[in-house]
Amino acid sequence: MPSSSPALHAVPDALTYLAGSWSVERELYDGGNTGSFTGRAEFRTDGADETWLHAEEGVVEWGDAAWNAGRTLLMLPLPDGTAEVSFADGRPFHLLDLRRGRWTAVHQCAADRYEGTFTVLSPDEWHLRWAVCGPTKDQLLTSVYRRVPR
Repeated sequence: MPSSSPALHAVPDALTYLAGSWSVERELYDGGNTGSFTGRAEFRTDGADETWLHAEEGVVEWGDAAWNAGRTLLMLPLPDGTAEVSFADGRPFHLLDLRRGRWTAVHQCAADRYEGTFTVLSPDEWHLRWAVCGPTKDQLLTSVYRRVPR
């Protein structure tokens, strides 16, 4: 039986595509425990230079506990429509290339390996799956991003 995979939506310029606000629904798995993150992501220029910000804010639910959480990443556009992604402190994270509608990024953090798969399904929806493995981590984070109407 043939497997059905979602149709991909090619994106010639990653940051032009991502610009704006997105809802985020994320399932979290960590060594047998599960939780969720629900929130919002915003992709926008920093204003000072060519750098863009990817800022997320929301609520993590883990067992009986819930707390506010967020993160900010920096994104530098490249001439070919891709982007360099860095942590908020400027440390390199990964390259982002959505020109074919799917991209796998790998980041080595000490002995732990982070592998992220970005899948663009439409102009208004994309998915991100981070699998993290190594001596200190066994995690899976699956996220669905949906564009918030302007």
